[in-house]
Amino acid sequence: MSDLEERAEALDSDDGLAALRELFTLDDTVYLDGNSLGALPRHVPARMQDVITREWGSLRIRSWDESGWWTAPERIGDRIAPLVGAAAGQIVVGDSTSVNVFKAVVAASRLADERRDEILVDATTFPTDGYIAGSAARMTGHRVVPVDPAEVRGALGPRTAVVLLNHVDFRTGRLHDLPGLTAAVHEAGALAVWDLCHSAGALPVGLDAHGVDLAVGCTYKYLNGGPGSPAYLYVAERHQTAFDSPLPGWTSHADPFAMSPGYAPAEGSVRGRVGTPDILSMLALEAALDVWDGVSVDAVRAKSLALTDFFLECVAAYVPEGRVVPVTPAAHEERGSQVSLRCENADETEAVMRALTERGVVGDLRRPDILRFGFTPLYVGFADAERAARILAEVLAV
Repeated sequence: MSDLEERAEALDSDDGLAALRELFTLDDTVYLDGNSLGALPRHVPARMQDVITREWGSLRIRSWDESGWWTAPERIGDRIAPLVGAAAGQIVVGDSTSVNVFKAVVAASRLADERRDEILVDATTFPTDGYIAGSAARMTGHRVVPVDPAEVRGALGPRTAVVLLNHVDFRTGRLHDLPGLTAAVHEAGALAVWDLCHSAGALPVGLDAHGVDLAVGCTYKYLNGGPGSPAYLYVAERHQTAFDSPLPGWTSHADPFAMSPGYAPAEGSVRGRVGTPDILSMLALEAALDVWDGVSVDAVRAKSLALTDFFLECVAAYVPEGRVVPVTPAAHEERGSQVSLRCENADETEAVMRALTERGVVGDLRRPDILRFGFTPLYVGFADAERAARILAEVLAV
């Protein structure tokens, strides 16, 4: 056994979160793609069996009231709230991340001073955010200004209405300065909208503490809600009365069953709803969130940093110099919960990831030359990190 293997064994023995792995359906694979799709919590299938056979099969329409289906979007939002540093009543679950980005950007544009007409967007953002921002700009008469996150402060000005940023860059794993950038946006008189898809469930966010205006996020990555599980929308309490959704659906009406032709918005986070909730996937998410009971996000963050530090150390020790280069920042304050490595030869990126998968190490890639490894602290251990780096070295040596 090598020194690094021995260290991994010792670190796993001292890991206060190690027992949580037993809550998930896993095998001997080193699963480092939880930043794309989280693993299945073991108890979710039984819960879904009950939802399908009893709540839907037996109770049928009665389950909207008797099983709490109607209030699920707000109830589950309140369960997500502590994971992103929000008080209850500010998060509603439903729709996709893209739909919620649209709601948030248009609503923020309407909340901003009407003399402001620019929407600053992270130039390196996940594509859908850029697409949606462009559509929102056309709808509201604004214009989109793509800006590198490092240049946001210098790009802010009297015309800035809204700034849409990703908390963690999906390619590189770089963690952006949510507190500092939010403060700068507010100082410039604009509103801050954050995409939390690659941070919620992996590190502290502090939406309330840092005065974020609106935020969105998915639930199928670090929150383990399942493929296509519904996203969520955060609207700070101070904005809820003036929040003007561009998608005023019937379930966000103050009296949805009145079926009146005129729209009157409900109070609070309910305003973020649109249509009938997607109950099956929503209740799977609710069950999945049980794995967070009693878990500290600060402890998750500490393990995440330790895991990614150790993986980078193992890569440096095992992989021949120059074959891959880390693009994820070394500084803890600039790192999310993934490690991205750039292949020296971009043409071999897909072949390398395919070979890793065949040998039991599952990550993913981003073209043209990025290998991504996501570290989900609830179920990834230090032995996983060491094994992944060792097998990567063996693959690159072929």
